[in-house]
Amino acid sequence: MENAPLYLAIALVAALVALVGTRVARQVALSLNIADVPNERRINTILMPRAGGFAVALSLFLVGAAVTILAAPLGLTGGTPLPTSGSAALLLGTLLAGVIGLADDRFDLRARWQLAGQLVIAAVPIAFGVRIAILSNPFGAGDLLIPDAIGLALTLFWVLGMQNAMNFIDGLDGLSGGIALIAAVTLGVIALPATPLLAALCFALAGALAGFLRHNFYPASIYMGTSGILAVAYALAVLSLLGTAKVVAALLILGVPIIDAFFVIVGRLLAGRSPYSADKTHIHQRLIDAGLSHRGAVLALYGVTLLLSVGAVVLTASAALYAFAGLLVVLGGAIVWLSRRAERRA
Repeated sequence: MENAPLYLAIALVAALVALVGTRVARQVALSLNIADVPNERRINTILMPRAGGFAVALSLFLVGAAVTILAAPLGLTGGTPLPTSGSAALLLGTLLAGVIGLADDRFDLRARWQLAGQLVIAAVPIAFGVRIAILSNPFGAGDLLIPDAIGLALTLFWVLGMQNAMNFIDGLDGLSGGIALIAAVTLGVIALPATPLLAALCFALAGALAGFLRHNFYPASIYMGTSGILAVAYALAVLSLLGTAKVVAALLILGVPIIDAFFVIVGRLLAGRSPYSADKTHIHQRLIDAGLSHRGAVLALYGVTLLLSVGAVVLTASAALYAFAGLLVVLGGAIVWLSRRAERRA
């Protein structure tokens, strides 16, 4: 904790870069007509520029690269060293994700090209040697080693799943960005005792998200866009792979978007529709249908994420798995109850 002022300074610099970058992105998006047009599926009632999240990706890349290069003079080399390949996978992959997402924001790519881009992004950590090699044992102490082929498949699934989960929860002003900010801070706190450089990168992401949220929290003046969703989701996925938090803690911290995506996809498949078809079955939309305000629904989901983050910090890996399973049941029940209440109100 003696490095707390340094971590705060890193977060503040990243926030400033993202704050200015988002303002520039808004002007560019408006000039190039990169914007969401109001319709029956969207919450915006006016033309809303998007792709503001690219400023988050750029901020993390610039500040993260500077912190990585200056790690020794900054005193961030203690504890377990963060491999250069890990930092490169995080920073270069985040920037690549932002660029691929920016192409979708600009040209509204077809679904198959979007999936191709997500697959390319998911392959980046594997190319740098970052992958899931062990799994927490829910039935006892210690970890379970897994074969390389299964580890590669799980890594692809993890990064792809994170991208889609963050995309599904990005439905209200400030929702996805705020949840990601809480997750980044929590991953940084967990990484503090073991890997100071990784903690600094987590706080850089949190700072960048804070700067962006100045423009994105309700009422928003710009949306995150695919560029931001892909970049932030990728960064969180890789940070969890690199850190002592591992995937188990990230599952719990990001339980709201992950479980929401699970129930939305299952519901659409059971209804005989594409999992990517549009509807209003997401948990944030159900909260609004149940009577919460826009801001109230966002703050409620922030609160749930904060509680889950505390659990991720204090629980062991196996206990976190049980907590995630319990959350799956509780949140599923809440979704069903909210759905029936909305039907009664209708």
